[in-house]
Amino acid sequence: VGNCKQEMLQKKNAVLVDGVILNGPIMDSKAGEKFVEEACKIIMEELIQKADDVTEKVCEWRAPETLKQILDLEMRDTGESHQKLLQLCRDVIQYSVKTSHPRFFNQLYAGIDYYSLAARFITEALNPSVYTYEVSPVFLLVEEAVIKKMIEFIGWEEGDGIFNPGGSVSNMYAMNLARYRFCPEIKEKGLSGLPRLVLFTSEECHYSMKKAASFLGIGTENVYFIKTDERGKMIPEELEKQVQRARKEGSAPFLVCATAGTTVLGAFDPLDKIADICEKHGLWLHVDASWGGSALISRKHCRLLHGIHRADSVAWNPHKMLLAGIQCCALLVKDNSGLLKNCYSAKAAYLFQQDKFYDVSYDTGDKSIQCSRRPDAFKFWLMWKALGTTGLEERVNRALALARYLVEEIKKREGFQLLLEPEYANVCFWYIPPSLRKMEDGPEFWQKLHQVAPIIKERMMKKGSMMLGYQPHRGKVNFFRQVVISPQVSREDMDFLLDEIELLAKDL
Repeated sequence: VGNCKQEMLQKKNAVLVDGVILNGPIMDSKAGEKFVEEACKIIMEELIQKADDVTEKVCEWRAPETLKQILDLEMRDTGESHQKLLQLCRDVIQYSVKTSHPRFFNQLYAGIDYYSLAARFITEALNPSVYTYEVSPVFLLVEEAVIKKMIEFIGWEEGDGIFNPGGSVSNMYAMNLARYRFCPEIKEKGLSGLPRLVLFTSEECHYSMKKAASFLGIGTENVYFIKTDERGKMIPEELEKQVQRARKEGSAPFLVCATAGTTVLGAFDPLDKIADICEKHGLWLHVDASWGGSALISRKHCRLLHGIHRADSVAWNPHKMLLAGIQCCALLVKDNSGLLKNCYSAKAAYLFQQDKFYDVSYDTGDKSIQCSRRPDAFKFWLMWKALGTTGLEERVNRALALARYLVEEIKKREGFQLLLEPEYANVCFWYIPPSLRKMEDGPEFWQKLHQVAPIIKERMMKKGSMMLGYQPHRGKVNFFRQVVISPQVSREDMDFLLDEIELLAKDL
């Protein structure tokens, strides 16, 4: 390093300030380009080309302490060699869960879309931030076009929206927006002068509703959870009772959150009946369609969200069923009068100058609680351009058809028992191993059955054959929740899933 410094100083016009040479770049561009080229080759060979190979493991399981040693996580004073860094890339890929594997069924996202992936490569390389037209002209126009199209599928004539980091954030945005509509003075005056605000959502809602109420200072005790029926749908009559109860208590109801596609059971609340109650009582209706919103793309299955056009706001995550890639989440708002911007704007003079040389209405960053914001709409847009609406529709239809196939196979097999007939892509079932099949139904049976799913999950993880989620729910002991999403999943994968559970549990 000392010799290099001397050589630099000997060059004509060399400048040294505070011991730092200011001539020329300090990055070795050639070495950097070489590293990116070789790292991309590893990504191509180890991830993309193997994405649909069922002979590969879904995960190479290692305990945390073992994995820490393999990865050599310590950061040092001096940088690692080129080859060591490439080996770290290989290790990270090897020991990470392959969510693009056809037998990854663990979450409400899965699979790989090549167009979305290419779009992510582009945006990562460009490293944009979407708040003003001057720094992000293409991506702001893309976001506008995507939001407009999503609004059409909801059934609104006009609207507004913003992409943000996750459905949880979309729900928080909606809650805050509903509160702002109810009492606009809160933005300046805060919480001190407000009545006790209450909101309503179902027992099956996403946990982000409680988090949002806590974060916004509304309080989790002021979230009224409405009873659901045996399928997990909100009961409108119970909602009406709770709204009336809140008013009698002297509270101020302001929001109802309905769910279109609950996390566990995949239930869709009766939106039309809920909208009637919201209209009657002047309440903001938000629909958390983070999971189920993509059914709007399907002419066959959009009926699941009948009445969604009556909502005031909708959360919809294309990174789930449509494979747009995490994260890709939109909050869509029926109001087009500037409510979203009025609620969130801070009018930063160094970003949102009003005397710019172009139309400043395209500087949409003041609609967001973020400053820096990723161009998440771009990956959805490029995928949509590639596949067309019919291609996206096919993904939804195929996923739900595969779920129906799995349900029918479960009914045929001894030891498998459905919790309920699904209406979406969530298939919930128990596996009853041979030793429990002749056991009398009772507390001991259910206690033993509760232990089965965790054991099977451990075995499949350590084997790496597939990943399947399980959970207890509303008094029911542990059961599997299989979710079909990826277009790479086939009928053979559904058969494998059931065969593998039987194989892993044959001694239980």
